[in-house]
Amino acid sequence: MRPDSRADGYESPARYAEECLPAQGERDIPSRTDAVAHDFSHSIGGPIGRHAVIGRQKYLTPIRFILLVALLFLALGWSTKAGCLQQHTAPDGPDKGKLVLDWDGNRPFTAMCYSDIIPLYTAEMLNDKKQFPYLASWFDNEGKPNQVQRYMEYPVLTGMYMYVSARVTDVWMGSPLPKPLAVVAFFTIVAFGLALFWLVTVWATAILAGRRIWSAMLAAASPLVMVHAFTNFDAIATALLALAMLFWAKKNPWLAGTFIGLGMAAKLYPAFLLLPLLVLCLRSGKMREFGITVLTAVAAWLAVNLPFMVIAPRGWWEFVQHNTQRGPDPDTIYNALSVFGGVDWGADKFGQSNVVNWLSLLLFVAVCIAIAYVGLSAPTRPRVAQLMFLVVAGFLITNKVWSPQYSLWLVPLAVLAIPHTRVLLAWMAIDAFVWVPRMGMYLGVSHKGLPQEWFVSAVLVRDVAVLALCALVVYQIYRPSQDLVRGRGLHTADDPIGGVLDRAPDLLRLNGIRLRRDARPEPVAAVGPLVVDH
Repeated sequence: MRPDSRADGYESPARYAEECLPAQGERDIPSRTDAVAHDFSHSIGGPIGRHAVIGRQKYLTPIRFILLVALLFLALGWSTKAGCLQQHTAPDGPDKGKLVLDWDGNRPFTAMCYSDIIPLYTAEMLNDKKQFPYLASWFDNEGKPNQVQRYMEYPVLTGMYMYVSARVTDVWMGSPLPKPLAVVAFFTIVAFGLALFWLVTVWATAILAGRRIWSAMLAAASPLVMVHAFTNFDAIATALLALAMLFWAKKNPWLAGTFIGLGMAAKLYPAFLLLPLLVLCLRSGKMREFGITVLTAVAAWLAVNLPFMVIAPRGWWEFVQHNTQRGPDPDTIYNALSVFGGVDWGADKFGQSNVVNWLSLLLFVAVCIAIAYVGLSAPTRPRVAQLMFLVVAGFLITNKVWSPQYSLWLVPLAVLAIPHTRVLLAWMAIDAFVWVPRMGMYLGVSHKGLPQEWFVSAVLVRDVAVLALCALVVYQIYRPSQDLVRGRGLHTADDPIGGVLDRAPDLLRLNGIRLRRDARPEPVAAVGPLVVDH
């Protein structure tokens, strides 16, 4: 008789524990390796035991639990916007006696519930079913000498998501269902879809995290999700980029490129993934896979955009024109230089500033060159997530626009690039807090709000936090033994998102300012001992 069995048919867990040992050895257990998780675990009984059998739960798997937490935080995100969905009967004015949104007393700013989705319903003419985006237009400052003809200002995929949501709103309003204001129904429909997109983002991030799957909990439970999940439409692009990275990790450049192209059709920034892939594929000699990715990305982008470029060229061009003409946003380094340094960027009557346009472009190009140098000169080839985080963070820091919801772009990338819970939570908390002085600034000092200087100061603190994350990433690129994703004792890794790059040999590397070709390249070895995140 086996020592772990009995005649009555009962078997002890010993056999199952033995079967699970290889998986347990490779699995990251945060309550043992992460200081924050370790401290939190004491509230529910302490860290998991040395002899515990893990990985046997049939239903409540890690990824499902993470998605449940993401749902909870999305619900909290909904609650932060609910104040702006309140309705009442207008007591006076042109809408007297009608049911309208209760935005009296500057409610969007005093309740800090503002969302672009609500005003865009009428501002982009989505409430008029006869008007099709990119064909319909209107005038800013109509009847005045400086009137400007405007069209839908969002990229095609995002614009069509808005349009389809508006038409679903029409169906709702014509159905027997309870009927709120049309704009409230529109927000509800849009938010439901955005929640699904964010769940896809979290799901893909959890898979990409590999054995460190629990690190995706920071994407699910980020304070930025509570504040900005429903501020605008950026969850669409985060989901498409996450899927592109997932398919690259699965060694499928065709689908990776397809989702990059679709992401570009929703927002520009998913295209930035091509720069890290170019640098890393050049270094490892995987240019064929990179070429496939680029071609499929261009094809997918054209498949979405070309019909609008042909049918409505002026409306399609509005996104580019609008972003060229707008001046620096309040939450950029350029506005900080104006507020604290008195710099005049020479904006004209439309807010256009060619100086800022060119300066932001040149600075971003310089950042990309620096990142490429880091990627080619590092002793061990950097991970995809590390370079991608640097590119997106560099774009946000140097760009003349950093809308508050843009910070969502960084959340999944930071989780994958920087496996340090306390550091990430500190940055997320700072970034989310910027919303408070922002609302105070929009409220205005005359309405007991905050002066602009308070908001700009908070923005600069946020920028310093992001730059600190970038410095940490660069440090770990040049000191790969300090990278928790790679350094795990016997169970080491190279790049969980690398796909064809994972453990590929280095063929080219910068030596000083010259590219050196390795005559007899060796596969990239995983490096570093076990490092505990404190």
